[in-house]
Amino acid sequence: MHLIPVGLGDAPVDRWLPPEVRALAARLDTYIAENAKTARAFLKQVGAIRPLQDITVHTLTDKTGREQIEAWLRPLKQGGEIGLVSEAGCPAVADPGARVADLAHGLGLTVRPWVGPSSILLALMASGLDGQRFAFHGYAPVDAAERTRQLRAWEQQSSRGNQTQLLIETPYRNAAMFSALLGALRGDTRLCVARSLTTADEWIRTRTVADWKTRPAPDLDKKPTLFLFLGRGG
Repeated sequence: MHLIPVGLGDAPVDRWLPPEVRALAARLDTYIAENAKTARAFLKQVGAIRPLQDITVHTLTDKTGREQIEAWLRPLKQGGEIGLVSEAGCPAVADPGARVADLAHGLGLTVRPWVGPSSILLALMASGLDGQRFAFHGYAPVDAAERTRQLRAWEQQSSRGNQTQLLIETPYRNAAMFSALLGALRGDTRLCVARSLTTADEWIRTRTVADWKTRPAPDLDKKPTLFLFLGRGG
C-alpha cells in the first residue's frame, strides 16, 4: 500500500510532489480516499495514465467498517498495489487513513510512505518554535469557555515541558480562533500563524501574543491555517 501525499492548496504539482512519486501516483489503478471527487482531481493533476473513469476509488468514511477495508486490501496479498490519499497533505497523519494503515499491517502487507507536503511539519519547520518537543491537538473545543480553558491548559503544558503546541480550525472560524488565542494566552507566549502553506498566498509569522495584539489581525478567512504556540518558563 502506497501512502501518497496530496497538495495543500492551489499550487503547481512540481512544487510539492517529487517526480518519482508523481509517476507512481499516475500509474496506480486503485485508490482509497476520503472523497472520490477530490481524489480524481488529484489524479488529473498528476497526469494519470488511465482514463479517470477506469480508476477505482474506494471512499473511506468514519462509517466504513473493518471488513470493508480488509476486502479492499486483501488482493494486495497476491501482489497488487493500492494508493491511499487524504483530502490534503499526508494520509494517515491526523487523518482517518491511519485505520487503513493499521489494518494493512495486520494483513502483513507492505506499507510504504512517500515524500510530499505535511502542513504540520512545514509549519513547525518555519515557526522557529521548539521542533524536538511538540504536540498536535487537531481542533480546540468550539464552546468559547471550554476553548479558553483548553488553550490555557495546553499553554501550561507547553511551559512545563518546553513543548510546542499545534492546532487547526475550520477555515471559516480562523478569525475567531486567532482572537481566542490572543485572549487566552499570556503576553510572552510565542504564537505562530501559518496560512496557506505551499501556495502563492503562503504567509507565516511568529510573534509574542503581546506583539500580535498591537498589530492588525491577519487575513485568515476561509484559508487553511495552522496555529502554533510555545509558552515561556519551560
